[in-house]
Amino acid sequence: MILLPADWPSESWAVVGLSLKVGLAAVTATTPVAFLLAWILARWRFPLKILLDALVHLPLVVPPVVTGWLLLILFGANGPVGRFLAAQFGITLLFRWTGAALAAAIMALPLMVRAMRLSIEAVDRRLEQAAETLGASRLRIFATISLPLAAPGVLVAFILGFARSLGEFGATITFVSDIPGETRTLPIAIYSSLQMPGGERGAAWFALMSILLSLGALLLSGLLARRVGGRRIDHVL
Repeated sequence: MILLPADWPSESWAVVGLSLKVGLAAVTATTPVAFLLAWILARWRFPLKILLDALVHLPLVVPPVVTGWLLLILFGANGPVGRFLAAQFGITLLFRWTGAALAAAIMALPLMVRAMRLSIEAVDRRLEQAAETLGASRLRIFATISLPLAAPGVLVAFILGFARSLGEFGATITFVSDIPGETRTLPIAIYSSLQMPGGERGAAWFALMSILLSLGALLLSGLLARRVGGRRIDHVL
């Protein structure tokens, strides 16, 4: 059994808190974008749809370091987006926890879009058509039929994205480096502990926390996939 040493520094608990903050910020900011993309991919037809689908899922297949490098180019101090945000709004993402959240959000996006898209595609279009024949507007149909029926998939996507954010390492360390108290999340803390002599015990404890948090998120997503809304949506996972 792995126990936390009595003299364990309080900063170690701060790593857990920072990981939770980064994960929640990442999926909260990503959920609207992921839903919009999922809706477009599920309902729209246009010539470049296959290209958009490929771009959305690209972070799943390219090395995470490549994603982090691209973020560094775009959002770094000399990057076009980074310069604009700093000049216009005073926002700096490089070497900040917000940058870690951005990296985690991009890595979680494909998984969230897929879960939401499957849930949207499972909505019975006949219900929407019936409401339309009764004179309901498209906005009302979306708010009262489409969105509630797709809500289980959105919740599942939120939790799965959160679990994915907790495990993000490559893009994060490439983009925002390893800064204690600012960007050192659980995966980075595990890596840092293993680089120090005698750090195996700390790495094991951080690994245990990562496993427990991720397992809890996956179990919760599985429960919601079967129970939310009173209908089974096994196909979402």
